[in-house]
Amino acid sequence: MKVAITGGSGFVGQEITKQLTDNGHEVYILTRSPKASNDSVHMVKWLVDGAKPEDQLNGVDAWINLAGASINEGRWTEEQKQKIYDSRMKATDEVLRIFGTVSKKPTVLVNASAIGIYPPSEQATYTEESFSRGSDFLAKTVEDWEKKASEAEKFGTRVAYGRFGIILGKDQGALPLMAMPYKMGVGGKVGSGNQWVSWVHVSDVAKALLYAIENDDFKGPFNVTSPDPKQMTEFGKILGEVLHRPHWLPVPSFALKLALGDKSQLVLEGQRVMPDKLLTHGFKFTYPDLQKALKNIYA
Repeated sequence: MKVAITGGSGFVGQEITKQLTDNGHEVYILTRSPKASNDSVHMVKWLVDGAKPEDQLNGVDAWINLAGASINEGRWTEEQKQKIYDSRMKATDEVLRIFGTVSKKPTVLVNASAIGIYPPSEQATYTEESFSRGSDFLAKTVEDWEKKASEAEKFGTRVAYGRFGIILGKDQGALPLMAMPYKMGVGGKVGSGNQWVSWVHVSDVAKALLYAIENDDFKGPFNVTSPDPKQMTEFGKILGEVLHRPHWLPVPSFALKLALGDKSQLVLEGQRVMPDKLLTHGFKFTYPDLQKALKNIYA
């Protein structure tokens, strides 16, 4: 199978590329700065003047769209929020343009999304059947991104949206920032400590994306979160245990808001999200348990 990936050089993109090539698939990574290609990974220039990625993508079977500015980088100024939003819309518009150009349309588009589409709550549990929507910047970005990606259906392409939780990996994503205080010996409760952390190991993210590609009845939203969400205090205690560090020094909400601005909502607010669609389809998580996932990451 030939699979194109936008955002393939990022955190999730690197892992899905590894899993795809390990399973014998051919990968086409769309990037502004192509490096050398090899027999299984082809680098394709896009989103720069003169680039015609469609010339190399006519035989692609499946497409994974992860492209967009990271929400974990920098303070969320109004300029940065606009960059986060516009980068997703622009990349997806280009994906749609390519779909309209190639003679053989991809059979499936799996588009990145996020559980930030659901409103923060300490009481509610959200599944793919939940219709509650948040009203903040992240919720609007995610909802508009899914609507934009759904336009690929006009080409006869099946579209699925992977709503990612907090993705855990050793060197990228949110975990390095969450672990830093513990490594310094000052980890502890963040905010109220009651907010939910719907997490998922990066290996299971890639595995879920591949699962969505391979199952023809998989369409629409699917939550990419472990079936073992934790409230922040419990998450921190388990993280401290795995790192052999104490969990003792509280971090007040106002301090995070001063330091991070609107971005503080990523750690001060949360949702309890369950991956019902994956589970009912028989998907097996490699790391369904938080302690097991963290021990793997910090092995």
